[in-house]
Amino acid sequence: MAADILLLTIITLPLVGSAIIGLFGKNLPKIIVGTIATSMVAGSFLCALLIFMNLPQSQIVHLFSVINLEGLKLSANFQIDALSIWMTLIITGIGSLIHLFSIGYMSHDEGFYKFFAYLNLFIFSMLLLVLGSNYFVLFFGWEGVGMCSYLLIGFHFSDLEKGTANSVAARKAFIMNRIGDVGLLFALFMLLGTFGTLEYSEIANKLTEIKSSGVSLPLVAIVGITLCLFLAATGKSAQIPLFTWLPDAMAGPTPVSALIHAATMVTAGIYLVVRSNFLFELAPFTKDVILYIGLATSLVAAFMAMRQNDIKKVLAYSTVSQLGLMFVALGMGAYTVALFHVTTHAFFKALLFLGSGSVIHAMSDEQDIRKMGGLAKKIPTTHLTFLIGTLAIAGFPFLSGFYSKDEILAHALIHNPVIYGVLMVAVTLTAIYMFRLYFLVFHGKFRGGQETESHIHESGISMTLPLIVLAILSVFGGILNLPGIFLHKGAHWFNNYLNGNTVGLDKVKAHHLEPNQAIMLMVVASIIALSVMTWAYVNYAKRGNIAKADEDLNVWERLSNSKLYIDEIYNFLFVKPLEWISNFVYHYFDVMILKNGILSFASLIEKTGNLSRKWQSGFLSSYLFWMVLGIVGLISFYILKIQF
Repeated sequence: MAADILLLTIITLPLVGSAIIGLFGKNLPKIIVGTIATSMVAGSFLCALLIFMNLPQSQIVHLFSVINLEGLKLSANFQIDALSIWMTLIITGIGSLIHLFSIGYMSHDEGFYKFFAYLNLFIFSMLLLVLGSNYFVLFFGWEGVGMCSYLLIGFHFSDLEKGTANSVAARKAFIMNRIGDVGLLFALFMLLGTFGTLEYSEIANKLTEIKSSGVSLPLVAIVGITLCLFLAATGKSAQIPLFTWLPDAMAGPTPVSALIHAATMVTAGIYLVVRSNFLFELAPFTKDVILYIGLATSLVAAFMAMRQNDIKKVLAYSTVSQLGLMFVALGMGAYTVALFHVTTHAFFKALLFLGSGSVIHAMSDEQDIRKMGGLAKKIPTTHLTFLIGTLAIAGFPFLSGFYSKDEILAHALIHNPVIYGVLMVAVTLTAIYMFRLYFLVFHGKFRGGQETESHIHESGISMTLPLIVLAILSVFGGILNLPGIFLHKGAHWFNNYLNGNTVGLDKVKAHHLEPNQAIMLMVVASIIALSVMTWAYVNYAKRGNIAKADEDLNVWERLSNSKLYIDEIYNFLFVKPLEWISNFVYHYFDVMILKNGILSFASLIEKTGNLSRKWQSGFLSSYLFWMVLGIVGLISFYILKIQF
């Protein structure tokens, strides 16, 4: 089958699945609904795998023209290249596993069919985002992803206990993403004004022509465009200052957290920067901004995760911190390294979120880790897979996260040793809070009460199978980009794969440490991971220490638990002033001026009408009287005018 037909099939299947389930799902058995939704995404994955195994040179698939004017052409075009197909594999591969997990996890939910319709629609939007050959198609996918995330985060809006909180979390995510979307819109207009096109390849070619012709580049415009693109990325990928929506988004069902906030939506900002690499390479100032914001985000989010007690909140702040690491890599120009960590992160973070969902399912929807403990023997499959995910994200030797983090740290050491030092602090904090989470949940004594303990059970096969597959990927995912010290031939396969068939990446110079330096770096990372694991085992498993109650926290623990009061600061600086302005405008402009003014004017018209209505008495004598009076008045006015 031709690659272009396969590409259109990849995009169409989830959309068809969403339409079928949305229209007929209410009257279908749940197993049929879940099977249709999962099969559509799995079908897209198989088609993407066929293209991946026979990847052609970069190819544009034209669907139709939207605007075709002399100075403006916008088309629904799609692109087959290494970057788009790799992202498609992640989205559909991880997505199909999450769909399968959701069949068991959501089996008792009344909105079962709506949930799967939204999931399929989300996958369709994400595929539009990564497969479009221009920023125009990307924008539609970008907005579709935002809409679907709003629907999925607030899915349980009618819940009697948490419905309001879920709705607020959905609105918060939507609004913060809209702030970033403004940046994307501005970037699109500036790209059209500067280059006259939104096609990735055409913009890259025009930049190459300008450089080769000796004409000065429009650097001011490029810096403006890249800053706006980065603003868009901060919204979707939860970077400072637009990061507080992601932890609150844990209000959505756990499969949503795994799909949106681990493997797909939050990586959209990373994809946008990597796709636009030919622009960012000409804007060193923007790359520095990305680097330092990513660095701050990684460190701040890791600190916040240290004393969170909601199992999903710990993973949420961990996601923000890991995204910060990816942006650090982007700021250093290590685009393929950032994508490598996106890939391994998709494996182990989806595993951890789904593992947390299995724990919550076993604990009768309890999410507080202070009420857990000793679950290792009660849910062994979940325990083993969760342990693998924890080891991978903590950088345990020879697991997937070990290699991808090591690549980022190596580039940081080459770029600036100070940045490397700060990153090592963030990486160490990651190991601390993840091992704290693992030992508090799975070791020690159970702290949730006898009634809850009596209902604890391992999840069904539809939930444990995705955990096992993701655990295997988390163990062996690092093979994708093994460094030269392990392989003499075929080293850095992932880097070579992306660089060989992605616009702009072939011109980005790769930096690698000397073998001795690389080995030393890996040894240091291994020592940190092993030391933290040993400390956490002794502290939480052997000594039996448990998470403190909120009132027993010391100063730094309170700051971490309260998320540095960022939400309260935002509320004071932005929410309260906007509410005050809204109330002021409502009471003094809307009510007093518009409402009262309109009512007063209407009253005046009414009184004038009542007065003039009295003149229309219906008596002929009255009309003759007023006629004569009028004639007398006119004659008198004319005589007076002549006299004076």
